[in-house]
Amino acid sequence: MKLLLIEDDPAMQLSLSRSLRRQGLQVHCCGDGAAALSMWQQLAPDIVLLDLSLPGMDGLDVLSAARRSGLRTPVIILTARGAIGDRILGLNCGADDYLPKPFDLDELKARIQALTRRLNQSSSQDPQPELGNKLEFCGLRVDAINGAVYLHDQVLDLPPREAALLRALLARPGHAIAKERLFEMVFPGEFDVQLEAIEVVAYRLRKRLGTGGAQLVTLRGLGYLLKAPT
Repeated sequence: MKLLLIEDDPAMQLSLSRSLRRQGLQVHCCGDGAAALSMWQQLAPDIVLLDLSLPGMDGLDVLSAARRSGLRTPVIILTARGAIGDRILGLNCGADDYLPKPFDLDELKARIQALTRRLNQSSSQDPQPELGNKLEFCGLRVDAINGAVYLHDQVLDLPPREAALLRALLARPGHAIAKERLFEMVFPGEFDVQLEAIEVVAYRLRKRLGTGGAQLVTLRGLGYLLKAPT
């Protein structure tokens, strides 16, 4: 598995990279925020470890730019900013997990493994699209290579969970998908999250889609579906 470590502290970068390589990971390092996004795009890593306090460009800005450009790589934030507000901000920018410094190395390894299991479980549970390898509907399109979502050829700036919900619905446009099934794909392996959380994600996605295009419809007792505008 290929991992990109974005960390400006030379000592921590060296220590983490050595330890993770001993775990069999292929580790690439970057210590500058301005160069991180370009390296991220070129490497196409399987997972990113991201520090927030970076020279050149703040880590949150790097993450936001990556998500806007369609990069879906799972991200674990590593930072000394331990306040709850900073954690929420990082997750809202598209991070998948958050580990405040100082942290135990074994915990970091466990979080990497847990995130990898969730991703594998999610990909194995994805429904087969009815449109072959193309997920397209009413101007919405999913890139088969990087998973980015486009609306009329413009990248949709979606947080990971909203993007996961939209991809699941695009696999079966016009067909209702049960709330429980969607929950498994949007929150894979997250047993501490309530089923009702999918309603919040659907609400936010509906607002982002706006009006005039594909509509996200709630069918009480059945689930959700995407329908063409009327």
